[in-house]
Amino acid sequence: MAFYTKQTASEVTGICAGSPSFLLSFYQIFNLAPRTQDLIYLMNMKTTRRKFLSSSGAATAAIGFPSIIPSSALGNADKPAPSNRIVMGGIGIGSMGRGDQGAFLGKNDVQYVAVCDARKGAMNQAKAKTDAKYGNKDCKTYADYRDILSRDDIDAVHIATPDHWHAQMIIDSCRHGKDVFCQKPESLTLGEGSLMVETAKRYGRVVSGGSQRVLQDYKGTVLRCWNGSYGKINSINVNVGPMSQPCNLTPENQPDDIDWEMWLGPAPWAPYNSKRCSGSYSTSGNSWRSYIDYSGGGMTDWGAHHFGGATFAVDVRELQPNKVVLDEKDGKKFVSLKYSNGIEITHNKPGVGQMHVGRDNVQREGKEVPKYAGNSGISGDFIDCVKTRNKPFRHIDYAINSMAVPHLATIAYRLNRSLEWDPAKQQFVNDVEADRLRNRARREPWQI
Repeated sequence: MAFYTKQTASEVTGICAGSPSFLLSFYQIFNLAPRTQDLIYLMNMKTTRRKFLSSSGAATAAIGFPSIIPSSALGNADKPAPSNRIVMGGIGIGSMGRGDQGAFLGKNDVQYVAVCDARKGAMNQAKAKTDAKYGNKDCKTYADYRDILSRDDIDAVHIATPDHWHAQMIIDSCRHGKDVFCQKPESLTLGEGSLMVETAKRYGRVVSGGSQRVLQDYKGTVLRCWNGSYGKINSINVNVGPMSQPCNLTPENQPDDIDWEMWLGPAPWAPYNSKRCSGSYSTSGNSWRSYIDYSGGGMTDWGAHHFGGATFAVDVRELQPNKVVLDEKDGKKFVSLKYSNGIEITHNKPGVGQMHVGRDNVQREGKEVPKYAGNSGISGDFIDCVKTRNKPFRHIDYAINSMAVPHLATIAYRLNRSLEWDPAKQQFVNDVEADRLRNRARREPWQI
C-alpha cells in the first residue's frame, strides 16, 4: 500500500488549510490573481466539506468567517446532520480502546466508521458494537492502521495500542491530516516526545493525550494549589513504580487470532508469548506493561496519571525539568527533578506521601483552574477542540512535558547518577552516555 504524506494547505498556499472554493473566494474578495502553485493545488486537491470545517479555523477567523457552521443550521441541534459530524476510526480496540470507543460512539456529533487491531477477535467485537449502535453493517475493519489513515473521509482517530506504537501512530496520523486522541503514556522514550510535538505543530493537528485522572483523581490537591490556599509551593512528591524490565519469556505457539508481526511493529522481534502481549494492567511480569521493549513499566503507565497530576497541580505543564538529582535517604534511592522556576518534583522520596505538596501555607491570590472544553470529560474535550482548533486539556505539549519527568527519572536510576537536561535542545548536557538512552532502535520499516 502506498504510504503518502499530505501537505498542510498553509505550506501549499500560505493562506489556509481549506478547500478550493475557499481559496477562490479569498481571491475574489481581495481582488487578487491566483498564484500558479495555488491553481495547481486547486486542480489536484481532493476535499470534503467536513475537512474544510475542521481545518480552516485560523484563516476564516482572520477574515470574519465562522470556522464551524453550527449544527442547528444544518440539522437538529441535538443530532447534527451527518455532514457536520466528526468522522472517527479506532486503532487498538483492547480494554482501554473499547472504553474510548464507547465514549466516542456515545457522542451525537461523532460518526464512528472504522476499527483496527492486531487481534481479529477484538476487532470484530468492536465492529459489532459499532454496527449495533447505528443499526447497520457499515463499520469497516482493518489489519493495518495505515489503511484507516489513508481514508480521506476520516477526520480523527483514537489510539489505544501498547505504548511502543504510540509515537509512530501519532506522527503518521498527523502526516495524514488526522486529529488524534491517544491513550497515556503518550511516549515510550524521551526522544519521541519532541518529534510528536513538532509533527503535530507542522501539520496543524489537534493531538490530545488520554489521561482522565489528571483532572479527576487529584482535584482536591489541584484546587488548593491553584486557589492559593497552599501558599507558595516549592515541591510535590509522586510515589509510583516499578520500572520495566527485559523480557525472557519462553516461546509459545502463536494463535491464529493475532497478527504477531503487526503487534510487534517497531519493537525488536521476539517470539510469541501470551504474557508478552497480555492486556492485563499488571506491571509485575504478566503483561506488556512489564517489559522494556513495550513500556516504561509502572513509572510511565501509572506515572502518566501521577506525574501528569503533579505537573498540573504545581503548574509546570509548559516546562520540563533541567536537573535530575539522584539522592539517598534511609538506605533508599530517590530522584528530585528540579525546574528553572524553583519547583521540585520528587519521586518515591522516603517518608513522603503521594502528592504531598511542600509549601509555606501563607494564603496567596489564586488563579482559575483550566477545565475540559465541551461537556463530557476528556473525550468531549477532544471533540470540542477538533471543532474549534483550540488546545485540548491534555494537549500533546503538556502530555510530553509531564512524560519527560518519569523518562528522566528512569534514565537517572538506570545510570545510577544525577543528570543535567537541556529542555530547549532536548539533550543532556555534556553527557553522551545519557543521550544514548533518549531513544531506542526501531525495526524497519517503522521509522519516525
